Amino acid sequence: MCRVFRLCALIFSFLWVIFCVTALPAQNSLSEQVQVAPPGQRIEPPQTSSTAEQLEKIGDLLRTKKSYLDALDYYRAALAKNPNNSRIYNKAGIVELELQRYREAGKDFSRAIKAERQSADAYNNLGVVYYLEKKNGKALKEYKKAIELSGNSASFYSNLAAAYFSRKEFEAATVAYAKALQLDPEIFEHTSVNGVAGRISSPQDQAHYDYVVAGLYSKMGNITRSLEYLRRCMEEGYKGVQDVYKDPEFAALRNDARFATLMASKPAAIPE
Repeated sequence: MCRVFRLCALIFSFLWVIFCVTALPAQNSLSEQVQVAPPGQRIEPPQTSSTAEQLEKIGDLLRTKKSYLDALDYYRAALAKNPNNSRIYNKAGIVELELQRYREAGKDFSRAIKAERQSADAYNNLGVVYYLEKKNGKALKEYKKAIELSGNSASFYSNLAAAYFSRKEFEAATVAYAKALQLDPEIFEHTSVNGVAGRISSPQDQAHYDYVVAGLYSKMGNITRSLEYLRRCMEEGYKGVQDVYKDPEFAALRNDARFATLMASKPAAIPE
């Protein structure tokens, strides 16, 4: 009987030890779990020991990589060290525009102008803010000021034309677009580094815009580009596309065999 009792006590002790050994790690695991950070490069915060120029350059690099929030942090840090730098305010404003923070962008461009009254880029970019806010009258005023300061910028004339387009002032828009193309035949294929391009927001206006650009390219003799924009306007459902047969600016295009092929194909309008 004593042997049986001692055997039972031994088995009970053994089971208790096993229970303790297995239970403790389970409890510890709750406090010792490791969370692996998501993949991707971590951006170090701006260093207080860096100069304004160094911070600005890092901000520029981050902006090219579309790391807009990080770029903005570096631009703000640079401005803390150099608070009257028009160039950096302008760059910060562009980043705010990319983030669709129009109010903040407007403030940055206004500060850039206050710091440097001759900053044509800042006037242009403030005009873009007004344009995006559908304040086309104010946008025109800023664009004209930018052109007054720097009349050789194709981007400024292109933006001016976009504002006229939104006001349905198509003749004035066409004149401005023609000037933009005269200054830079590739203006519609790229954007400025320090400036911002206004965008046509209405689908109907976009189709009309592409038709006007097609005519301008035809008038310049760039038939390939003219055909490209004519196709776009047809795909966008431009209702006045038949005017291409009579509008004088399309005279060169009508003499090209590719024109007849395009018109015969009748590209289907892209559904909205």
